[in-house]
Amino acid sequence: MNGLWSEHANHLLKLINSHKDTQAHLYLEQLMLFPVDIQDKIIEDISISPICDKETIANILTYYTMLERNELH
Repeated sequence: MNGLWSEHANHLLKLINSHKDTQAHLYLEQLMLFPVDIQDKIIEDISISPICDKETIANILTYYTMLERNELH
């Protein structure tokens, strides 16, 4: 996980832990232009993760980033 993903994950974790779901959605939308359905999946994956830390969130973001990138090609 690189430093950039770590910072994004940290910010997203703070929003989710503060129950600021709308802000988390907006952050994901601005961050990577994820469609709403993918934003929901990301937040759901984070919220059901048994270990919810920066590294886990960064891995989830990486997974969905790669998924979106692969669907475009």
